[in-house]
Amino acid sequence: MTLPWALAILSLLPLLEAQKLPCANLTAAPITNATLEWISGKWFYIASAFRNPEYKQEAQAIQADFFYFTANLTEDTVLLREYQTKGDKCIYNSSYLKVQRENGSLSKYEWGRENFGYLVLLQDPRTFILNFYPEDKQNEGLSFYTDKPEATQEQLEVFHEAMACMGMQKSEAIYTDWKKDQCGPLEKQHEEERKKRTEES
Repeated sequence: MTLPWALAILSLLPLLEAQKLPCANLTAAPITNATLEWISGKWFYIASAFRNPEYKQEAQAIQADFFYFTANLTEDTVLLREYQTKGDKCIYNSSYLKVQRENGSLSKYEWGRENFGYLVLLQDPRTFILNFYPEDKQNEGLSFYTDKPEATQEQLEVFHEAMACMGMQKSEAIYTDWKKDQCGPLEKQHEEERKKRTEES
């Protein structure tokens, strides 16, 4: 994939101090095993806001996107299986993200460099934000994820508050549209293949 992770976690409150308001702290907390277990599963890329022109251009091309995280606790990696709709076509990609536990980030090498997304956990455990270039005002950005294909108004308000904390306007947000998803059939095919392999083993 390209963007949504890069553009692609709450266990319990004591584990990562889920934030009530994004303005309170957009800095990621250290990642624990419980965090990695919590992020494992299916997520939907909902929206983003970027000052980095490369990220912004990529985000504008994405019509819909969902993915699966599978964390490896011993190797500090996350398997990313992503289903992305661009140009009314489904693009599937599988890759690995590196986990930097101490600074709370996930990273992937693409575009000739290592790209870091800092994990920001929110009060709602069905959502999270990745913060990009937090120390670089010219390139900083956010991407927002939920466990459902469409976010609630309350969830979007939290994302908009986070944008405001970075001095960005709501009009700068770029949204996906689940109605344009073209990857449902391929996901179903992959699930059937995995189920068959499991039954045969």
